[in-house]
Amino acid sequence: MADRNALVNRLSAVETLGATNVILTDKTGTLTHNRMAVAAWWLPDGRHGPGGEPRDARRVAVGRGALDRALRVAALCGTAALAHDDGEPDVGDPMEVALLRAAMELGVDRGELLELLPEVAQLPFDADTRMMATFHSGHEDGLLLVKGGPGAVVPACTSVADPAGSSAPLDEAGREAWLQRNREMAAEGLRVLALAERAGPWRPGEPLEGLTLVGLVGLADPPRDAAIAAVRECRRAGIRVVMVTGDQPVTARAIARAVGLAHPDDVVTGADLERAAADGEDPARVVATDVLARVSPEQKLRLVELHQRAGSVVAMIGDGVNDAPALKRADIGVAMGQRGTDVAREAADMVLKDDDFATVVKAVEEGRAIFRNIRAAVAYLLSCNLSEILVIGLAAALGFPLPLLPLQILFLNLVTDVFPALALGTTPADPGVLDRPPRDPREPILARRHWWAVAGYALLLTGPVLGAYAAALGPLDLGSGRAVTVAFLSLALAQVFHVLNMRDVRRRGAPGVRPSPDPLPRNPWVWAATLACCLMVAAVTYVRPLAAALSVEPLPAAGWALTVAASLLPLLVGQVGKAVGVGRVD
Repeated sequence: MADRNALVNRLSAVETLGATNVILTDKTGTLTHNRMAVAAWWLPDGRHGPGGEPRDARRVAVGRGALDRALRVAALCGTAALAHDDGEPDVGDPMEVALLRAAMELGVDRGELLELLPEVAQLPFDADTRMMATFHSGHEDGLLLVKGGPGAVVPACTSVADPAGSSAPLDEAGREAWLQRNREMAAEGLRVLALAERAGPWRPGEPLEGLTLVGLVGLADPPRDAAIAAVRECRRAGIRVVMVTGDQPVTARAIARAVGLAHPDDVVTGADLERAAADGEDPARVVATDVLARVSPEQKLRLVELHQRAGSVVAMIGDGVNDAPALKRADIGVAMGQRGTDVAREAADMVLKDDDFATVVKAVEEGRAIFRNIRAAVAYLLSCNLSEILVIGLAAALGFPLPLLPLQILFLNLVTDVFPALALGTTPADPGVLDRPPRDPREPILARRHWWAVAGYALLLTGPVLGAYAAALGPLDLGSGRAVTVAFLSLALAQVFHVLNMRDVRRRGAPGVRPSPDPLPRNPWVWAATLACCLMVAAVTYVRPLAAALSVEPLPAAGWALTVAASLLPLLVGQVGKAVGVGRVD
């Protein structure tokens, strides 16, 4: 799984992956590229593209033009920094980096602006107010710059910048007009920020009000092509993908449509979630919704619990410090390896090295294959060991001499059981593993149908071996020593060939999907284990010291014919049974 960019912190998570049926995922950087770029400015003089005529820091510091004032807020109200060398990464939030790049493309450098307008104080972004602010000297009595969600910034504005460089009063109708422009940009899938300012003194702790609205900026973060395909794969595998984002509902709806979520138009907000909890409403609508917007990290924890109470096995994807409680509460917490915090990675069960949602689908596929391999290996070992018990027990009950000696049983347990079972664990996922629904989490490793299969296979191995043993004692009259050798070699080879009975020939997916080929016969380790075991059986037969240690005597042609027939019969009957749907272990 590490080769597929999924680092598993806890081995128990592998089993959970095979039963996961709901994935709660963030939008930015998971379903999208997290490479934001300014796509549009909506200023008092109209909508503009990301380009324009070059500016300089001194012109922007004075801030008389509409775009100049917007660039001043975009460049100074933040904590990001662009890399000076091409080989170094940019520092800070990708959204703020995109704003700095847009300013740099117009000739405006943040460092030069800070020399003209030094930062005096800063109010970090608050998830509750959805705004951040910086206060700068060098502009009369000071300059307060604010950016944040339009739904928070626009209501705090009492005026709006005009193209002439001053400001005009902003009434309720004007605010609604700007919020409508925000909705239009968000409907295009853009992440929209409102930019505002206020001249005059300000101290940290004072409310952000009486602002002058400078404009809106829309940032594009297109969906990953791999994420679109991965969402489609999840739907094929019976896994619901639920997008949980802090963006506004219109933006979330647009991205949900782009990535192909099942029900992108029905959006629930974090406020809806709080109201439903306060009023004691049935959470069914929240649980059935595939898009949740304006959700805080604390509300993510509640979402995980709601889905779990509804009977779902939940995988939660997060990256922030505040996501840690939800990651721990989820059945499997998934953290980002590149942009995730140390706290999130430590709390998670699995870490994505490439921060790609498609990696989660690969991990689910691998998890299902691993669980199936564990089940097949356990069924194989149990059926082999039960057959040994039955061979000895039934022979004793029928009055025969013991057909297996202690060292021969030890050889069977250490050689013919172990190597094929280990080889089963290396079988890759079959191409149709995602065509089947998730495993019921309440189902044990071996369900009732698997115990019946184990018992049936044990009897299938036991019958021919006892028959060969009886024939060697009776009609062929090979003597007790050679009869024990026939029983031992028959059971040893039958167990080796029995590994092929662990394959599944009825691997069908969804209706209309052709059966996928079983990967077990194409697993080179299975054939290597089979060959190695056959060579070791030959060694204990023909190498004198080994044969003497295990009491193996030379067999005539009739004895070998009996041994080969008894060892191949369980395989042939097992394959016929699988062809009619009996003895499946998947």
